[in-house]
Amino acid sequence: MAIVIVLAGMIGVGKTTYTTRIAESLHTQPFFEAVDDNPILTKYYENPEKYGFALQIYFLNKRFKSIKESFSNQNNVLDRSIYEDALFTKINVDNGNISQEEYQLYLELLDNMMEEIDNLPKKAPDLLIYLDADFDHILQNIAKRGRTFEQPNEKNDLISYYKQLHQAYGSWFDQYNYGPKLRIDAQKYDVTKEAEWQQAFQLIQAELIRNGQQ
Repeated sequence: MAIVIVLAGMIGVGKTTYTTRIAESLHTQPFFEAVDDNPILTKYYENPEKYGFALQIYFLNKRFKSIKESFSNQNNVLDRSIYEDALFTKINVDNGNISQEEYQLYLELLDNMMEEIDNLPKKAPDLLIYLDADFDHILQNIAKRGRTFEQPNEKNDLISYYKQLHQAYGSWFDQYNYGPKLRIDAQKYDVTKEAEWQQAFQLIQAELIRNGQQ
């Protein structure tokens, strides 16, 4: 049986690591969101008002392509998906980086894409895994991975942006209703250590079994 798993959660919470470990354990294909080769992302961090809409359209297009490909193949794991895209867009609207006119255009595009997904053989992921962690833990991870444009400082006000995302994610997860979902405390398991990874993977396997996927 083909299984599609999507990861969700804050910047720096560990989605890429979990995606890699799940894909290895299930002997399947990981889908990673483009960051290093994203032509807009660094520009957005430098000037969010100018590049907010362009960045969200870029991500929407890439996430739509990835979810279609994953639904059309065998087992796949995605480190981020179209289902949380609107969360980032709404925060950009609230922060004045995207106009109401641009937001309405975005929502129309998203609705059209979701209608197309509804017509695919698989309608939704078999499991969404939401990785949660304390805000300080998130900041430590962002600092540790060392992407210059992600580092908060006095000029870029990224701390406020990260706090907005962190506060919004809990409500987003509660409202997610496309299919089965699982919350994992990312601070509880250091999945770079085999024993702790096995504990986390047991939670994932149990949820898949509970929903008839294994």
